[in-house]
Amino acid sequence: MATPVRSNSRLSLAMERTDQWIFSQDIPTDVVVVVCEARFSLHVFMLVAKSNYFRKLILESKEPVLTKIDLSGIPGGPQIFEKAAKFCYGVNFEITVHNVAALRCAADLSGAIVVLKSCEDLLPLAEDVKIVQRCVDVISLKACNEANFPSRTPPNWWTEELSILDIEFFGIILSRMKKRGSNALTLASALITYTERNLRDLVRDHSGKCTKSSDSDDPGLYARERELLQSIVSHLPSEKAAFPINFLCCLLRTAIFVRASNSCKNELEKRISVMLEHVTVDDLLVMSFTYDGERLFDLDSVSKIISGFVEKEKSMGVFGGGDFKESHPVAMHKVAKTVDSYLGEIATYPELTISKFNGIAILVPKGARKFDDDLYRAIDIFLKAHPNLDEIEREKVCSVMDPLKLTYEARLHASQNKRLPVQIVLHALYYDQLKLRSGADDQPAAAAATRSQLQSDVSLVRENEALRSELMKMKLYVSDMQKNQGSSTKGASTTSGSRKHSFFSSMSKNIREIESFQAWV
Repeated sequence: MATPVRSNSRLSLAMERTDQWIFSQDIPTDVVVVVCEARFSLHVFMLVAKSNYFRKLILESKEPVLTKIDLSGIPGGPQIFEKAAKFCYGVNFEITVHNVAALRCAADLSGAIVVLKSCEDLLPLAEDVKIVQRCVDVISLKACNEANFPSRTPPNWWTEELSILDIEFFGIILSRMKKRGSNALTLASALITYTERNLRDLVRDHSGKCTKSSDSDDPGLYARERELLQSIVSHLPSEKAAFPINFLCCLLRTAIFVRASNSCKNELEKRISVMLEHVTVDDLLVMSFTYDGERLFDLDSVSKIISGFVEKEKSMGVFGGGDFKESHPVAMHKVAKTVDSYLGEIATYPELTISKFNGIAILVPKGARKFDDDLYRAIDIFLKAHPNLDEIEREKVCSVMDPLKLTYEARLHASQNKRLPVQIVLHALYYDQLKLRSGADDQPAAAAATRSQLQSDVSLVRENEALRSELMKMKLYVSDMQKNQGSSTKGASTTSGSRKHSFFSSMSKNIREIESFQAWV
């Protein structure tokens, strides 16, 4: 079954003996395992039945049929691999003081993890006899070595092996790895794999998709997942930037969904707020919607994250001599744009109230927005999705925007936008007039005078609207009276008819005069 190598009698002897314990010569072998100069012809199904390593290796192979495996780096060489293969085939062999160390090394990380996993049902006896401690020592050492000097592909294969453990044992190993010098990125890699494997129904994968789950008011429905998530968050390395931002957003979304403790959610919110300039609109949407994406679920966490970022920027004291109101860094401008785009995405949902919309918009300092075009777009989408708002409500929505900070294109759109309140439209129109008069945008006296005139004109326009409404009622009244007069002229006196005609002529003249005045205004 194995190919002999003449230059090495020990290899030849090991491979010759392989023929003696292969369980059947009638079933052809389908995989060749290469160990240094030796080649062992074996059966895939026997290897995968007893070895997690072979099972994972074959399942993750990109080749349709894996026919060759190179294990030249296995400790102990061909002689020890022979005994490992015998174990897979169920063949008894003697373990002595001479080969136990080599066999243990051959079992490597995976074997120690399986032993530790079996100790979960043997506590506290397994701890009393030091089996847990010894397994943890071996696993943490091997994991650190694999993280620094990978012996297999993919390089992070060991994180998958660790993910079968209970969270308590997993946390102990992480702590021991940290003491051995593992950096935050290594520990984060293990935690990400562990979370995605053990909370896969709640945490989306890297494609951005997640399993749909129905919402429920039963606090005990996700009790196991809640406890597990809180334990995972408690083991996060202190380095805030160790994790991808989208992973943290998914964790927070899960924490909201399973009703995790406030301390758990607060920790995740703080970590996200530190890196908010790297958050995308999609990341914020993940935390805001139900898993099916049908309705808004939570906006409080988003608000806390934005507030935390703004407070952090204020405390840094590096804004143009420390004046936060006048100068804002690039990060703040990026966050402002992201927040405005986020508002535009959620503006169409009916459960988004004016107070919630404005509450998020005002969290970003006004000076952080060079232009308010993105905010104007969000406001316009909100007004279009909520057509039943009255004038006062529409003014309240628009109050978070400065019409004088719109670009020319946005002002042109606003001046013709019938959804906007009159005051905002006039603001857009008066900006251009101010620019033509002063020749610049920074004329305080001219701006103050124009704003004062604008307020007067807004009042005049509102009075004009009220007058137009009364005029329409008057027209309807006169029209009805004329119809009634026409039907009752038969039999009426000439004097009475002349008086009525004179009254309607005078009324029509007054209406025309009012309409002329309105047109002039």
